[in-house]
Amino acid sequence: MPATIGILLFDAAEELDFVGPWEVLTAAASPADRVLTVAASRQPILCEKGMRVLPDATFATAPVLDVVLVPGGSGARRIPDKPTAAWLRQTASRCRWLTSVCTGSFLLAKCGLVTGSKITTHHRFLDELRALGTSEVIAGQRFVRDGKVITAAGVISGIEMALWLAGEVFGAKAAADARDYIAYDWPPR
Repeated sequence: MPATIGILLFDAAEELDFVGPWEVLTAAASPADRVLTVAASRQPILCEKGMRVLPDATFATAPVLDVVLVPGGSGARRIPDKPTAAWLRQTASRCRWLTSVCTGSFLLAKCGLVTGSKITTHHRFLDELRALGTSEVIAGQRFVRDGKVITAAGVISGIEMALWLAGEVFGAKAAADARDYIAYDWPPR
C-alpha cells in the first residue's frame, strides 16, 4: 500500500527539523509513495534561518496522510493559529504516525494531541515543555515513542527518528538503503 507523508510547514520552522527527515523519507520512499509539505496557504514559508520554501499542498488540498511530521523552531513554540490547530487535530486523528522534531512537540502539546503521552524535545526546552503540564517529558532519549506519537529531541534525533520511521512505513530494506544513501551510521555507536 503506498504511503503519504505530510510535513507541516509554518513561518519560523527550523529548516533541518524538516529537511533532514525529508531527505531520509524521500530516499526510502518508492515511486508510489508521496512525501509532501503542507501549510495554511501556498505562500512562501519564511523559515527560522531565512530559507524560503513553497508548500506542496494547503490544508484544504492535502491528501489523507499516513504520517504527519511537525518540525520545531520558534514558530512551533507560539500559540498555534486556529486553522493550523484545526488541521493538525483533524489530520492527527486519522494518521498512522504523528511525529515531531525538536520543539515541534510544543505544537502537538498546545493542540492537545499528546495529553498524557510520553514526549521529548530539545534539551534546552525540556523545562518549558514540562511547564505546559500536558505530558510526561522524557530527557536523555534521542526520540520517544508512545503509541502512534513519536517525538525527537533535535535535528540529528529527527533524522534518526525518520530512519526508524522509514523502517516502519517502507520496510527494513528501504530504511537500510536510505541510511546508506545518506551515509549515516545507524544506530549511533
